[in-house]
Amino acid sequence: MKLASLISGRDGQLVVVSDDLSRMVSAAEIAPTLQNALDNWDSVSAKLEDLHAKLQRGEVEGQAFDQAACHSPLPRAYQWADGSAYVNHVELVRKARNAEMPESFWTDPLMYQGGSDSFLAPRAPIVMPQDEGFGIDFEAEVAVITGDVPMGVSAEEALNHIRLVMIVNDVSLRGLIPNELGKGFGFFQSKPSSAFAPVCVTPAALGESWKGGKLHLPLVSHLNGEVFGKPEAGVDMTFDFGQLIAHAARTRPLCAGTIIGSGTVSNKLDGGPGKPVAEGGVGYSCIAEIRMIETIKDGKPSTPFMKFGDAVAIEMFDQGGQSIFGRIEQVVEKS
Repeated sequence: MKLASLISGRDGQLVVVSDDLSRMVSAAEIAPTLQNALDNWDSVSAKLEDLHAKLQRGEVEGQAFDQAACHSPLPRAYQWADGSAYVNHVELVRKARNAEMPESFWTDPLMYQGGSDSFLAPRAPIVMPQDEGFGIDFEAEVAVITGDVPMGVSAEEALNHIRLVMIVNDVSLRGLIPNELGKGFGFFQSKPSSAFAPVCVTPAALGESWKGGKLHLPLVSHLNGEVFGKPEAGVDMTFDFGQLIAHAARTRPLCAGTIIGSGTVSNKLDGGPGKPVAEGGVGYSCIAEIRMIETIKDGKPSTPFMKFGDAVAIEMFDQGGQSIFGRIEQVVEKS
């Protein structure tokens, strides 16, 4: 089943979307918003699945689905906790600044709590208030939306609490990160609003691509029209989503509508750092990673961060080449 939220009010209008993303039908009689559906999942999910089946069979006509009319599936959420499940990415960050990576990073996930009160629509611009010195970067990630999760849940049981899967552009301001981390209190100004793809999908609808709490498909990013990265999201993911959810819920329960992110999708190549797509690699899911590799190789980075007018696009395709979640398309603009 595929769901989306049309831009309407603060929390959007819930619609059911056909598998090929061509048609949609209002779910208002079942649940007015996605958050409402998540709050009442046990009583409404079967009705939403039935409506989706009828749309697929042509028993309801529906309307043309326009991705540009969509907000992020949850325009705002009770919680957005982003992990860093691809430890290869973390290792590169530290290596670029000649810092040793603690062994615990391989067994205990990194996670921060991001702002969730003002997500961007997938086609909305990334608006920055000052100059380009903030170090504007995109981060292509996979994310899940949970139902209610009890405190102390096991990693295995946590997988049963995943309701929906989606992809995200977790915008980062690299120029602000060092000073914030230096204060010892984590990210805040350096993590502005994120944007999620138009459509979220139930794990069952992903078929064999969803297994072991991981999504086993390439995540494709374009920067200014050129392929920047296509790493396999199921490879080099040290912590699966069950482990990430269990980590988040170790000392507190999570409410329905909690979003858990994977962190930047990152692949190694022959046991070492990846390569650009143009050089035969799978590229990267953020600009910072290629800058890290340039620093390791050349002593300094050469790829610039995003400037006003630059455009990023993020998408994932199934085995048949069909877009699964729709497309994030964003341009950096000055406020």
